Amino acid sequence: MTAPVRENLTGLDLRAEIDRLRKERNAVILAHYYQKPEIQDLADFVGDSLELSRKAADTDADVIAFCGVKFMAETAKILSPEKIVILPDMDAGCSLEDSCPPEQFARFRAQHPDHIALTYINCSAAVKALSDIIVTSSSAETIISQIPEDQPIIFGPDRHLGGYLNRKFGREMLLWPGVCIVHEAFSETELLKLKAQHPGAPVAAHPECPPHIVDHADYVGSTSGILQFAKTFPGDTLIVATEPHIIHQMELALPEKNFIGAPGADGNCNCNICPYMALNTMEKLYIALRDLQPRIEMDEELRLAARKSLDRMLEMASGTVGKGDLGRA
Repeated sequence: MTAPVRENLTGLDLRAEIDRLRKERNAVILAHYYQKPEIQDLADFVGDSLELSRKAADTDADVIAFCGVKFMAETAKILSPEKIVILPDMDAGCSLEDSCPPEQFARFRAQHPDHIALTYINCSAAVKALSDIIVTSSSAETIISQIPEDQPIIFGPDRHLGGYLNRKFGREMLLWPGVCIVHEAFSETELLKLKAQHPGAPVAAHPECPPHIVDHADYVGSTSGILQFAKTFPGDTLIVATEPHIIHQMELALPEKNFIGAPGADGNCNCNICPYMALNTMEKLYIALRDLQPRIEMDEELRLAARKSLDRMLEMASGTVGKGDLGRA
């Protein structure tokens, strides 16, 4: 673990200093939907992980400050190798990434040589390099629909997303046993209580949720998909079963509507807040921009191997890869 920030920044106007450094460094600040509202509000772009990396790649920025978690910042580096990529706290990891060490994934692949690896983007660059196709929660359905039904598939690291896709498409993908600790924390009992308190309110859930939560959802989709559903559903109250900081964007866009985060195990815990995302703070963002550290560094051979599986995803999401082109990378 890296040492916590111990500098005395009392009296410093962090917002003004971040804005100053953003200009001096020619930096673009990215914030995932699961970041604290104060970080979302100062970001140049707010979105999901791949969307943010692609937007940053299209800018003329010299520096990408990624307020998210490590695998997201790695993805930004894979797509923008010429840019400096900084992460406010290098300990901002991901339970899904942690569940899938590359050496174990490599052995698992070797045991199933006839399978292709369809891998969720919530994984390390090393696991991306071992994969054939990366998917996001928004692109997974489009991509899996293009893979022949007789093609065996390994899906990792999220067994809940993989299970959701298996059920929806009638597949029997071999699932890696990882879970997101945030989406795993939602309580079916507490959700049913909340639904009873708000009769008629739909539930929007992320497919990283376990089946007993997804089964009660009126809409299942990615963070950006849930946000779009919030903007289009006809009622005035929505129950949201994903990390609750996305509600900030909903409230900004639709202040007249009521958004309620789905509860955790006892109805009151903060277990539905991602502890990794919470490691990024205004103070750490300021220091990262000032020092250009901590910085994402990546071996070029690894970057190119990981880029190949990301490119395959982008091609398939746009419909430019035929079913005959789906061999192992």
